[in-house]
Amino acid sequence: MTSNSLSDKAALRRAEELDTIAAILPIDRRDKLAELLTDQDIETLRHLVNEGMGENTLRALTSDLAYLEAWSFAATGFPLPWPAPEALLLKFVAHHLWQPEQREIDPHHGMPANVEQRLRAQRFLRSSGPHAPDTVRRRLASWSTLTKWRGLTGVFSTPSLKSAIRLAVRATPRPRKRKSAKAVTGDVLAQMLATCAGGNLRDVRDRAILMVAFASGGRRRSEIAGLRREQLSVEPPIAVEGGPALPSLAIHLGRTKTSGTEHDEVVYLSGRPVDALNAWMTAARVESGSIFRKIDRWGNVSKRALEPSAVNQIVKQRAALAGLEPGEFSAHGLRSGYLTEAANRGVPLPEAMEQSRHRSVQQASSYYNSATRRSGRAARLL
Repeated sequence: MTSNSLSDKAALRRAEELDTIAAILPIDRRDKLAELLTDQDIETLRHLVNEGMGENTLRALTSDLAYLEAWSFAATGFPLPWPAPEALLLKFVAHHLWQPEQREIDPHHGMPANVEQRLRAQRFLRSSGPHAPDTVRRRLASWSTLTKWRGLTGVFSTPSLKSAIRLAVRATPRPRKRKSAKAVTGDVLAQMLATCAGGNLRDVRDRAILMVAFASGGRRRSEIAGLRREQLSVEPPIAVEGGPALPSLAIHLGRTKTSGTEHDEVVYLSGRPVDALNAWMTAARVESGSIFRKIDRWGNVSKRALEPSAVNQIVKQRAALAGLEPGEFSAHGLRSGYLTEAANRGVPLPEAMEQSRHRSVQQASSYYNSATRRSGRAARLL
């Protein structure tokens, strides 16, 4: 039996093993991952699934692991060594944090051309230029995490590595960009919701997605896509002076990106968002399981949940239909928009954070500071 056939059989076996965890850890391009990842990589992923690590964290770790393995093969001709020597970590930094001006002088500066070409051919490298420092730090952090899960000790905190990253970042300054160029504030949301007035299933669903994502504190797209009927509980109506009582729901988020392992995060909806959600669940006959589902071209509602990326596409599509620039908006704009709108309406920061479930006051307050600066006296001297 040839070495190629043995390799093909090993890749097929790894693909089948990846299939066994796909229900918990959705993986794109599974066949490509089966070729890249080693048997030990697959075993580590299976162990993380059994440990109950969050899906988003697992997805990010898998993505970073695949990139690291692809880079290692391209740069050294071998899979990643565990634990990685310091020289390999420094090589990774040098290949990804470099100065475009220096490359014009020295063509060998930064990532070698053959490494870059191979990663592009495998669709692991898309943009030109050096990586964002945050991306490099995240992949090194994933590398360190995976090393620890293998029961090994890495060298990710050595002074030389920290110094290399610090000097590389200082030499290649990059402006920090928000995940969404513009926040989906109340006026923008109203324009998007106006495009959902057609009354067809897609309009009813998208209206519910936009309203629930915004009103529940700017929920992350993964939380909206993964929302299940079992997470909802009906709360007593809220009395309103001079008007009818408002319907109320509790959303049990369980463990979120920023909560503890055993902590059940809960947020509340009342009024119009509850009506929009109920209208969708009635129209789509959602009695259990995933709430927000795919709709095919013939208007049939699938039993399968939307992908998180679909929530992002819905925001962009509704922005375009509203005559806005879709490239300026993303699903994260609902999250930043919620806090910005709360600041504009004078809602106290602690109260808004109770709904958004931000743990970092510094991060949440940045939206409040921006709102205050825009309307404050310092911005109106002339």
